[in-house]
Amino acid sequence: MPTLRTRLFQSYARLRRPMTLGVRAAVENAEGRVFLVRHTYVKGWYMPGGGVERGEPAIEALARELVEEAGVQLTGAPLLIGVYSNHPVFRNDHVLLYRVPHGEWSETPATSFGEIAETLWADPLDPPEGATPGTVKRLAEIYGNEGASPFWAGPRP
Repeated sequence: MPTLRTRLFQSYARLRRPMTLGVRAAVENAEGRVFLVRHTYVKGWYMPGGGVERGEPAIEALARELVEEAGVQLTGAPLLIGVYSNHPVFRNDHVLLYRVPHGEWSETPATSFGEIAETLWADPLDPPEGATPGTVKRLAEIYGNEGASPFWAGPRP
């Protein structure tokens, strides 16, 4: 269940932008693990990412969010995996998912303070307890044998 803070942000975002777009990335290390974050304002483990601002290209939003949340600086072109509907969570929301292979990024200090509670490198086929349904589904699609879905976390019930 979203917090009051999350609901207020979503209401504000809805007034500013009738359609929202987010970016997330499966950032891989040399061992084949993926970087996950746990935010201070919402439960669960997520791939790093966030919202695309008005007038901002998606790839620039991804680069910005990766530095902020993960301390990851893109050094090469990430691979676009897909575009997903996130309507059950927030009406008319979409997520672009990228894959950032090892060797296409370098470490840099994270610039977000107070937003990230915890980070970890996880086995993509065995994500930690508390990983969000969307995170689990996308990792299974990229690294396992699960078929692709147009929905981030699943269709509206």
